[in-house]
Amino acid sequence: MAVSVDALPARIRHRFPIFDRLVYINSCSQGALSDAVRDAYARYLDDWDEHGAPWEYWVEQLDAARRSVAGLVNAAEDEVAVTTSVSAGVSALASGLGFDGGRDKVVVSDSEFPTIGQIWHAQERRGARVVHVPAEADGTIPLERFDAAIDEETALVAITHVCFRNGVRLDVAGVIELAHERGALVLLDAYQSVGSLPVDVRALDCDFLAAGVLKYLLGSAGLGFFYCRRDLVERIEPTATGWFADRNIFEMDIHDYSPATTARRFEAGTPPIPAIYAGIAGIELMQEIGIEETEAHVRELNALLIAGVDELGARVVTPRVPEQRGALVCVASTDVDRLVAALAEGGVVTSSRDDNLRISAHCYNTAEDVSAVLEVLARNRSLLRLD
Repeated sequence: MAVSVDALPARIRHRFPIFDRLVYINSCSQGALSDAVRDAYARYLDDWDEHGAPWEYWVEQLDAARRSVAGLVNAAEDEVAVTTSVSAGVSALASGLGFDGGRDKVVVSDSEFPTIGQIWHAQERRGARVVHVPAEADGTIPLERFDAAIDEETALVAITHVCFRNGVRLDVAGVIELAHERGALVLLDAYQSVGSLPVDVRALDCDFLAAGVLKYLLGSAGLGFFYCRRDLVERIEPTATGWFADRNIFEMDIHDYSPATTARRFEAGTPPIPAIYAGIAGIELMQEIGIEETEAHVRELNALLIAGVDELGARVVTPRVPEQRGALVCVASTDVDRLVAALAEGGVVTSSRDDNLRISAHCYNTAEDVSAVLEVLARNRSLLRLD
């Protein structure tokens, strides 16, 4: 069912000051700064100024972030680690896995962000075998290719929810079902999806999930999170660790390694306190705005965008079927750096990956924002790769 493309931004756009001067349609890189997140940083500074070194209070903020993430993805609090990045959480996981007993294979899709591929290839030094699942020419990866790659020697399958290069949305449920049938675990990178569409770890049945707050959750750099299914937590003992991963962080024991009995064991050193303030504010604001409503809103905006690109005769790289894409729409370019620059000169903020222009609407974007993008593209048609 179609929704009004005016209703949602009319309610919340005033909370994002950047729109007073620019068309910001680049949430795949970073969400727009809100009044709530700016105020959260001010609270951090006030607390620091008032209390000096309020470590016990800041640990409470860390736990508050854990609660926020748990509610967001339908996990239990003891299944959530608060990290500085996806890299930190996934590296902790990788360090705790053994690649023996007949399961030494890690299956990685070719849609992954570099972090994921690099971390798993680093495990080749510890005995892992990394197998890539290639994409079709259109960027999609048919389930049959995962079927061929995942077998009884597979320890883990690493997949992204939405590809950062082209906006393709993988068949997560299908891959997870295949992996579990063959006894393999699944890591889902949800950085390009969480906040733009509902993410429920129970419904997805994933074993691990990593993401961050920088993009559609409207937070800032420096805060990620990692979910580990409760029954798997104590089966994995990370060797990439730190004092906040210990069973009792204030015990300050340097004589042994006693990881927490919860997903905190995937944490590391001093947590990113300023980013935690901002991250909580961003998650709360996104939940107030409504993630399901945002998904429906962005779907309508993207339909307008794709129709406009079609009228220009340009090539949309992202799948046409809404269920096969995330919030991100990519357009092929003959010179994407010049195209991004031309858009910036026109007051429109976008980004690029490979040779594709990335246009990423969110809750605050309007049909007028899409029209502004299309107007600049029409003036720079020579920079578009035509069908």
